[in-house]
Amino acid sequence: MQLVEQHVIRDSNPRYAAIDRAAFASKNLYNAANYLVRQAYIHEGVWLTFAAVYHRIKDHEAYCALPRKVSNDVLRQLDHDWRAFFAELAAWKADPSKFVGRPRLPGYKDKHKGRNLLVYDMQAISLTGLRRGEAIPSQLGISIRTKQSTVQQARIVPRKGYYVVEVVYEREPVPAAVNPALYAGIDVGLNTLAALTANKAGFVPRLVNGRPVKSTNQFYNKRRAQLQHKLGTTGTTRQLAQLERLTAHRTRQIDHYLHTASRRLIDLLVSEGIGTLCIGKNPLWKQNGRLGKRGNQNFVLVPHARFIDMLTYKAALVGIQVKITEESYTSTASFLDADPLPVYGAADIPAFSGKRVKRGLYRAADGRRINADVNGSYNTIRTVLPDSFGQGRAGIAVCPVRLPVRTRRMA
Repeated sequence: MQLVEQHVIRDSNPRYAAIDRAAFASKNLYNAANYLVRQAYIHEGVWLTFAAVYHRIKDHEAYCALPRKVSNDVLRQLDHDWRAFFAELAAWKADPSKFVGRPRLPGYKDKHKGRNLLVYDMQAISLTGLRRGEAIPSQLGISIRTKQSTVQQARIVPRKGYYVVEVVYEREPVPAAVNPALYAGIDVGLNTLAALTANKAGFVPRLVNGRPVKSTNQFYNKRRAQLQHKLGTTGTTRQLAQLERLTAHRTRQIDHYLHTASRRLIDLLVSEGIGTLCIGKNPLWKQNGRLGKRGNQNFVLVPHARFIDMLTYKAALVGIQVKITEESYTSTASFLDADPLPVYGAADIPAFSGKRVKRGLYRAADGRRINADVNGSYNTIRTVLPDSFGQGRAGIAVCPVRLPVRTRRMA
């Protein structure tokens, strides 16, 4: 499995200037090659593939400004963009209603401000440097400290005001001592980022606090609104740069919290010997939200899909199976009363035995109370394995505890 180790290079870093020059040269090559492809397509109706572009541009100064391996990867990026354009064009011709307009040709990057991705594969990275724990891209004049010994490539990704050096490395899964017959379920949410339950006897449900992420987004939205208001009147380049830095900082904060939370959850499953993880996720659940203006804003800004991806690949590394399931009515059906779980859009929706009394509290038919997120998490397991609990619901733990996510304080 390929993983990524990231290094942020800001403009105050001595390596920034060399990276910026290379990214600018990559942009020049991308634009020069794109010009050839566009002209051939517009005036001759011919699409120049990677090989055709290579033979036309291999002696161009923009191509020679970078190592040949890196220049070839820039041409492959362009070829990928054009292939994506043709795929979208075919889909648009088949059904235009799925698009807001006709797909456009791959465009040029800004002549002065534009920067482009740099890819250094193993043939463009010093092997001697890797033995010392350094990734040294060819002809770039910089080195990146890395703890990885199975490096596959290094990517330099342009961002607003900084660069991200991504060291791509290989890691083989190491199966842990887990039992695939034991199922765990995760119900993702807002105030509770994740509620974890399992059909293992004696397993105590865990809750991951989602308020740090919500708080970070709240501060971000407030500060962004202030900066955008100034940009709309007497905006300056300095204020625009502040907005870009704010967005980048918010993204890194949330990614850090999600990575830490997902690691804690997977480590817990390994320690409990649970080998199957069920995660609830509905298609278009954020496009069709009906939580009100403020509720929709809070929910949409939490990257749940990214969190699920983190859980998925971390689980795969330790041999835990992940099953993504549709979670309709898992929050309204009563787990303690074994209510049926219909699929969204079904013709007959039964009357559920229990009721969600308020946020975080669900009441079963006999008056027993259970944490609402725990109820949804247990039902998530039932959507994958309906008889996962059999007749053992009476002994299921329903009082959750907080799963500590020890990380740096968030804004």
